[in-house]
Amino acid sequence: MFLLAGIAGMLNVVSIRIGRVVDRARIVETHLAGERHANHKATLQSEIEGLWKRVRLVNWALRMFVSAALLVCLVIVTLFFGEIQGLDLSVVIATLFIGAMALMITGLVLFLFEVSISTKRLREGIVEILEEDQSESIN
Repeated sequence: MFLLAGIAGMLNVVSIRIGRVVDRARIVETHLAGERHANHKATLQSEIEGLWKRVRLVNWALRMFVSAALLVCLVIVTLFFGEIQGLDLSVVIATLFIGAMALMITGLVLFLFEVSISTKRLREGIVEILEEDQSESIN
């Protein structure tokens, strides 16, 4: 049960994250439609591409976590079924559990990649703003 609660927590985090990224992408796309400067358009287009890459990663992480939760549920069902029927299903149970852990690990790695892209983009944006401020103060 604790494993399912942990997976549910990750699903919550990832669901909120995907919503925020999609909202940001829509805002940037709106700004892009009205932008007249070519260099600003290129910057906005680059941000949109990064945001949609993040959406894909978070979406796949979400799929991995849901699949892991389903396998954990199958582990529980198999445990009960094996006990009720008097069957030794330990190999099936172990296989399902290992599969669930592999999916969790994959989901966490995808989430880590998404966070890395997010922080890299944030860092690039801060550097860009500082460079603009520095060039404006020189002029």
